[in-house]
Amino acid sequence: MAAIPVPVARHRQYLSTLSDAELVPLAMQGDEPAIRAIVQRHNQRLFRTARAVIRSDWEAEDVVQAAYVRAFTNLGTFRGEAELSTWLTRITLNEALGRVRSRKNTTGIEEIDMQTRSRGGEVLQFPSLLCAGDPETELSRSQARQLLEQAVDELPDEFRAIFVLRDVEGMSTDEAASYLGIRPETAKTRLHRARKMMRQSIEKQLSGAFSALFPFDGARCASMGDRVIAALRVKTP
Repeated sequence: MAAIPVPVARHRQYLSTLSDAELVPLAMQGDEPAIRAIVQRHNQRLFRTARAVIRSDWEAEDVVQAAYVRAFTNLGTFRGEAELSTWLTRITLNEALGRVRSRKNTTGIEEIDMQTRSRGGEVLQFPSLLCAGDPETELSRSQARQLLEQAVDELPDEFRAIFVLRDVEGMSTDEAASYLGIRPETAKTRLHRARKMMRQSIEKQLSGAFSALFPFDGARCASMGDRVIAALRVKTP
């Protein structure tokens, strides 16, 4: 009896329910729907991570694509000792930081002198995300997001990276420090100063939430899978 083919849409829906650990073996076999599922699942975090370092939407997309291609090309080296998201984020950070260093001669993030420490200041507190609704609410949320993005962009590189990983992505201080290759104490100091700079540059009454910063969804998110697959096909002998 001939097997009944599984519709592509149903197959993709099934893959979306699998864990990263279950998707990785399929991706290693070149299963393109599995690769797309991984890409879609991690796009937001990797884009924010790249965007925090690069400060350019289009170049951040390019960084994420390059990171995915490198990751999937070397997926056999992933041993599962860390989460796939951790592994992908580190690759993305390395790609982004490498591009920054190649553009100009600057001190690496891990080499920034943090001897000057600021005292005082409070942690920024932002209201929760506004509920979608009337156009006026949507406009307010969009304006708030733009102001927040501008404030984040104005942070020095070493402070912007820890701020995005810690306060935008919600990582623990130890986890963020591990990604950046710095000591937790250094991460805490940079985060404190970043929060103080943010607090000084924006008004307390701003509405919105960090979860809306640097959106990477819709067509941009969907097309990333196509671009990664195309690049992998070129690299496959």
